[in-house]
Amino acid sequence: MLRKATIALAAAVAAVAVGQAVLMLSPAVRATAATLSPAPALGPAAVAMGKDGHYWAQARVNGQTVRMLVDTGATVVSLTAADARRVGVDPDALTYGLKVATAAGEARAARITLASVAVDGAVVHNVDALVLDRDTDASLLGMSYLRRLSGFEATPETLRLHP
Repeated sequence: MLRKATIALAAAVAAVAVGQAVLMLSPAVRATAATLSPAPALGPAAVAMGKDGHYWAQARVNGQTVRMLVDTGATVVSLTAADARRVGVDPDALTYGLKVATAAGEARAARITLASVAVDGAVVHNVDALVLDRDTDASLLGMSYLRRLSGFEATPETLRLHP
């Protein structure tokens, strides 16, 4: 038993010595690490209310800027054909097999997955979305994005999105 304890202690001392040797051998790495500060904690993203009383987000969809109406009544993110093209989706190559109800009436839609949707630092990857077969007034930032955040809250001036 004493022999096993001695071996374990020797191994621990050796591990500490190796760690110290690595630090001694790389002062540049040690100096760089000392100057690095931790990443800032991301606060909530803010979307100001528009003059029309709606929250309009400047979203980054697949890396491209898309103006989107924040719509908690929309089950999924939906893109106009023009916005789909902007983010790299060819609307003419899609199959519009879903019937959906929109504010402008019934439409047909194609299901897609967006690589990423980001609003002011609140990034969500692999977001379910739809492309509608006819253009609507705007693309919608729906619940397939919003429910993947840790939370969101509306005030009279701002919608806060919590990553």
